[in-house]
Amino acid sequence: MSSFSFKDKTVYYEVVGKGRPLLLLNGIMMSTASWHPFREAFQQGGNQLILVDMLDQGKSEAMGEEFPISLQADMLCALLDHLDVQQTAIFGTSYGGEVALNFAVQWPERVTRMVLANTVARTNAWLKEIGQGWILAGDNAEAYYDTTIPVIYSPDFYDRRADWMQKRKRLLTTTAFANPEFISRMARLTRSAESHDVREGLHRINCPVLLISSEQDHITPPEEQAYLRDHIPGAELVMLPKTGHASFYERPALFTSIVTGFINLQDDIVIN
Repeated sequence: MSSFSFKDKTVYYEVVGKGRPLLLLNGIMMSTASWHPFREAFQQGGNQLILVDMLDQGKSEAMGEEFPISLQADMLCALLDHLDVQQTAIFGTSYGGEVALNFAVQWPERVTRMVLANTVARTNAWLKEIGQGWILAGDNAEAYYDTTIPVIYSPDFYDRRADWMQKRKRLLTTTAFANPEFISRMARLTRSAESHDVREGLHRINCPVLLISSEQDHITPPEEQAYLRDHIPGAELVMLPKTGHASFYERPALFTSIVTGFINLQDDIVIN
């Protein structure tokens, strides 16, 4: 549990275990704490985990002003320099995947392998409107929940776990979503994603890349991951059936198996 300074802002990070570096990048509403149930699984195969609360996330300092998503990538470069890590594997989900893409396009030589879940190459007009809806709902905790959370999950999961979802609603609407500072951070993070567009640089990514898509992702639909597959050299794509945007929450065992299997594959398998 440590921190470093980036552009006069304190950024919180954790380094867990020893071995090959694996940088975990949070979704927009997540923090380093979100990965705690997954840490043991992600360490399997000899991975040293680097977890970070990005700018305006978790225990990192609030920005207080608007910023582009590319600034998150700049911060990651500074963090790796701070840790004296020259190369790392990266896993990013949703917003974290977008930050990973910005990083890999700028510094392809620093990425050994990359897994991107429920991620897009750009924030299109439709996704911007979704973000604007989140921002407009921010004054009311229940409206914010109803606008942001149900669409993250598949209908199947939401129905099967209805009691769990209601408990989650009571928790979030009385804590984070009722906190004006959290809502302000979320608004800046949401607006930062509007600047995301790496389409022109995807050809620069030269490491093995695995894309994870979900059949019932209503925020970053499967065609968005198909675009990434078609424009990142050599990228592979897997589809999770009956799964929504929060795929790692809906199918944690399958999800971590796919991620660690790909990250830990050090050499291509050749069939003679």
